[in-house]
Amino acid sequence: MRKTTTTPRVQRLAAATIALGSCLALAVPAGGATAAAADPVPAVFFGDSYTADFGVAPVNNQDSDRGWCFQATENYPAVATRHLADKDITLDVQADVSCGGALIHHFWQKQELPFGAGTLPAQQDALKQDTQLTVGSLGGNTLGFNRILKQCSDELRKPSLLPGDPVDEDTPAAECGEFFETGSGKQWLDDQFERVGWELEELLDRIGYFSPDAKRVLVGYPRLVPEDATKCLTAAPGQTQLPFADIPQDALPVLDRIQKRLNDVMKKATADADGGADFVDLYAGTGANTACDGADRGIGGLLEESQLELLGTKVPWYAHPNAKGRDIQAKQVAAKIEEVLNR
Repeated sequence: MRKTTTTPRVQRLAAATIALGSCLALAVPAGGATAAAADPVPAVFFGDSYTADFGVAPVNNQDSDRGWCFQATENYPAVATRHLADKDITLDVQADVSCGGALIHHFWQKQELPFGAGTLPAQQDALKQDTQLTVGSLGGNTLGFNRILKQCSDELRKPSLLPGDPVDEDTPAAECGEFFETGSGKQWLDDQFERVGWELEELLDRIGYFSPDAKRVLVGYPRLVPEDATKCLTAAPGQTQLPFADIPQDALPVLDRIQKRLNDVMKKATADADGGADFVDLYAGTGANTACDGADRGIGGLLEESQLELLGTKVPWYAHPNAKGRDIQAKQVAAKIEEVLNR
């Protein structure tokens, strides 16, 4: 799999950005940047279900197609914005376009909603010339984490809201650990990681093009599996299902290594970004709040009932942040935004 972004395209983006930036610089009086520091910061949030905080109720836009994004009214962008306001840092949120199921390329391509509910415009359409801050998470769906989970679970292979098919449905779920570390499974995973890397580069380039003054903050994913995976052999308080349902015990460290690799790819994308970008390392900061940390868990178990209800039935968390996890996301994201804006 090869990167499709061409050198001429990148050169054109860079040239346009330099030209636009020069015009903006001429329009700002001396000392303007310092004087504007206390002004509201125009911001755009983007991302997938981990930014939308799938599973946390109530949900925004319930009377429109965007209701199928399952974007929580109190997702981490909303909570982080309040944390910052308490410190006299005001975000002028121009848009929060995070949507469950979004892949990286939905940043520049329309996204089809489930059940034929319609399509959403590219997330980049929310960017403005005066946007000064962009924050969000994308990458997990492009990697195919749902497909990876289904490869490892007979329960998840049953019909459900969780999209995607197993990577290889002919390979039993019980063999998924070996599958992803050898042969065709490993090759599939390597190809997916390559795609994630260059598509994240494209995403960051596009933010720089459409919003040349914006600080770019890419948010990683909270840790799902603890270092001590034997914790996952115990159900959380009040639960009957194990946190990872029927996923084999020997596959859990493999899932953790896959997630750590995704975290590293995302971190590298920000480190390599032209003009600089920042990374919120949630994986490193949530090791005590995984799906297997009982009452301290920040991740709802695969089949644990979430706060959402659809057609009278509770929807599972499918390993997404619960309210505690959302608050952890918000705290760490707010801290990074404060750091970035105060440089």
